[in-house]
Amino acid sequence: MLRRLAVFILGSMLALSANAGVVIDRIVATVNRHPILQSDWDDAVRFEAMLQGRAPTLATEGERRATLDRLIDQEILRQQMQADFSPTPEQIAHRVAEVRSQIPGAGSEQGWHTALAEYGMDEALLKEKLLMQLQVMSFVDLRLRPEARIDREAVESYYNEKLLPELKNKGAAGTPLAKVAPQIRELLTQQRIDELLTAWLANLRNQSAIHVAEGIATKRVAQITHGAK
Repeated sequence: MLRRLAVFILGSMLALSANAGVVIDRIVATVNRHPILQSDWDDAVRFEAMLQGRAPTLATEGERRATLDRLIDQEILRQQMQADFSPTPEQIAHRVAEVRSQIPGAGSEQGWHTALAEYGMDEALLKEKLLMQLQVMSFVDLRLRPEARIDREAVESYYNEKLLPELKNKGAAGTPLAKVAPQIRELLTQQRIDELLTAWLANLRNQSAIHVAEGIATKRVAQITHGAK
């Protein structure tokens, strides 16, 4: 009797929610049993559109699936974190200011809040997304930078084979290697970190139990062997 009553009450609550126009969130993917919700996916699509300066409604189905793929990667990396990589309030405020400066009309408070509303966000949600982004970036940098060593030969090769020809094509004067070497080294380091991250993520995916809801497919998920259930 109690079981029947509980089922009846649950059914009634769902019916009332549907009649009231309330959308019940659903799980679109799981990563080692941790759910990624439809609302997480939608928020991420709008967040990426804001960072890229695109209208929030212009994402194609392929772009949406790519965003879900990145959410899965982000969750895999989050699960690897064994320490606190939280940025300072000043770092978050700096990133918010950078995002705001890229949006036309967001200089005023009214324009800023109007822009946030267009992307289905408020400052709290934006800061939450930026916080996670900065945490993951800090973690990846700490984990992979020691392996991304760039020697002097690589710096000189980039300078002679890429930078100088580009400057010549633009009609600009050549810059001494000593002046630009630190920037070249950092550029090559970031490229190497990207390569290492791609390989690391592929390995982590092969070790993870990743499940995507029926009817939703991502290119990279389709290519991996799921971990044990």
